[in-house]
Amino acid sequence: MTLVATCLFGLEKLLGEEIDALGCKRLETMDGRIFFEGDERDVVRANLRLRLAEHVFVLLGAFPATTFTELFDGVKALPLEDWIGRDDAFPVKGHSIKSRLFSVPDCQSIIKKAAVTRLSEVYGIKIFPETGTKYQIEFFLFKDIAYVMLDTTGTALHKRGYRPESGLAPLRETLAAAIVLTTHPRTDVLLWDPMCGSGTIAIEAAQILHRIAPGLTRSFDAEQFPRIPSAFWDEERKIARDEIDLSNGASVRASDIDPEVLAIAKENARRAGVEDCIAFSHADVRKIQKEDCRATIVCNPPYGERLMTPHEVEALYREMGKAFSKLSPWQIFVLTSHPGLERLFLRKADKTKKLVNGRIPCTLYEFLKPKN
Repeated sequence: MTLVATCLFGLEKLLGEEIDALGCKRLETMDGRIFFEGDERDVVRANLRLRLAEHVFVLLGAFPATTFTELFDGVKALPLEDWIGRDDAFPVKGHSIKSRLFSVPDCQSIIKKAAVTRLSEVYGIKIFPETGTKYQIEFFLFKDIAYVMLDTTGTALHKRGYRPESGLAPLRETLAAAIVLTTHPRTDVLLWDPMCGSGTIAIEAAQILHRIAPGLTRSFDAEQFPRIPSAFWDEERKIARDEIDLSNGASVRASDIDPEVLAIAKENARRAGVEDCIAFSHADVRKIQKEDCRATIVCNPPYGERLMTPHEVEALYREMGKAFSKLSPWQIFVLTSHPGLERLFLRKADKTKKLVNGRIPCTLYEFLKPKN
């Protein structure tokens, strides 16, 4: 069957590499989603292991839909009964992009009606109690093609479960993981977030370096699907637990100037199972000192959008630039929406990557070469 993993814009390449690592064959890549081949066990593995995905869907079918009649007929032709039983719930939601059928509420109504019609013919009933297992139907209309899917994830995958509390401008866990993976983390290189906030970057780095599957301690909607044996979940969780290596010498550090936020970061790390894998300290990024080791600096400073004023942010960035200039040859990765980072740092980035953080377009600036 065909599975679909969705992600934040800009993470498609890295997510594709994660899917490759699962041993699954990629079929197609679109902005924010990757289609790949898989079976029921791959549904389990993808939900447990994909660090960058937001949801994992089963694709029920895709077809042209320029009219409501085409949408109705297309959904009615899908074998919904392969998943949905006579007592099960099947709510509908979705969105439409660059399509003639642009009214989401109308599309929801048509898809629900078509699903009821199909299942009524299969089960010989007209009224569905919808008291059983929940199968969330999600549609995606793109350029007049309707993609109809079942959500196997439920609560989005970026909600790992370790961060009920965070700072004022939290970084989504999947984006933090992507930034860490971009640095090519290694157990013999210190990874240091000197503006750690709620600790997301450091926690994701520790889980990556110690091989802790991101979905290991949470639940998923598909655990209630009879078609996916419960043994698959038990077996794959055991495999994931057996892979954890907390003694490989990986070094992760997290520091912040705000002691209250630092306390939240420590508590989040405890819930994530990596409290003992991260060295926390109260420190000012503007006074950061180079040490006798190999290191990578990764940070997500205020942008002037939610924290600090634009004037305060520019002053901070100038001081950060001065402090970071003394850290060569350490590599430095900075995520910000501020367009003047390089000017304020007095340094041109070796690479940049466009990303989105909480609907704010951002750039990941990568300073990879020693400063002259």
